[in-house]
Amino acid sequence: MTAAPLTRRDSARTRAHTSAHTPARSGKRTRTPGTHPARTILVTGFLVVVALYFLVPVYWVIVAASKTSSDLFATPGLLFSGHVALWENITQVFSYGEGIFGRWLLNSLLYAGVGAIIATYFAAAGGYALAKYSFRGRDTIYATILGGVLVPGTATALPLFLLFSSIGLANTYWAVLLPSLVSPFGLFLCQVYARTTIDDALLEAARLDGAGELRIFHTVGLRILTPALVTVFLFQLVGIWNNYFLPLVMLSDEKLYPVTLGLQNWNSQITRLPEFYELTTAGVLLSIIPLAIAMVVLQRFWRGGLTEGSVK
Repeated sequence: MTAAPLTRRDSARTRAHTSAHTPARSGKRTRTPGTHPARTILVTGFLVVVALYFLVPVYWVIVAASKTSSDLFATPGLLFSGHVALWENITQVFSYGEGIFGRWLLNSLLYAGVGAIIATYFAAAGGYALAKYSFRGRDTIYATILGGVLVPGTATALPLFLLFSSIGLANTYWAVLLPSLVSPFGLFLCQVYARTTIDDALLEAARLDGAGELRIFHTVGLRILTPALVTVFLFQLVGIWNNYFLPLVMLSDEKLYPVTLGLQNWNSQITRLPEFYELTTAGVLLSIIPLAIAMVVLQRFWRGGLTEGSVK
């Protein structure tokens, strides 16, 4: 049996029914969510303000470090002077006081570098243990660590000084290095990251293959924790590098000073010797270079950790 052909009236009725259920097309192009012009301008303006907030002080330090003491006050603060004395100021910084600034810089590298590496390792080990092992007192230890996060470092400086003085470690490298080996925030961050990223099935598979717990931690745990470790390392590195109060309380020998305490020592002599303006500004510029290098070198691990596992 063959279907009867559609009449003209049926065809018109079909087109009307189709057009009634088909959304009308307009000449306007659909906009992607989140790309409203006003919102884009607002977000961009906010980011520009934030970038200026962080970059203008760095730019001022570069400009100030390239000026002599007279040009520092005779010329606009954000403009270079006619004579750029950056290299002369840097040379003077490293030659003043028999190269004491180089000693301060090496001290800061020792305190911050060694302290950040060991503190990151301890934080990773503690966080991994709290996240992947069940033992008595785990919640109590975790609560104690959270309490340690809330205690500022300045509150513990004086008790640490009294403790280190009683055991003969005050005014030594250990007085600044030992307190830097502990990072409650780093341990908390590693614990949270390990709990959410390290699969228990992966650890069980490693145990079935005959791997010990330390080997599993070093070969499996640390690799998965890399983004968190980089974060902890940078936080600890910056925190130790910029630490001023603890070395001020612990150290009296100028040769043990970190760069922050040494620059403050120079800055306190500006009223008596105006040439310390050049030394201080150039020293501040040199002191931020290691932190900038560390940030540029280690940021790729952040990107790798954020995108890991996104494509299968």
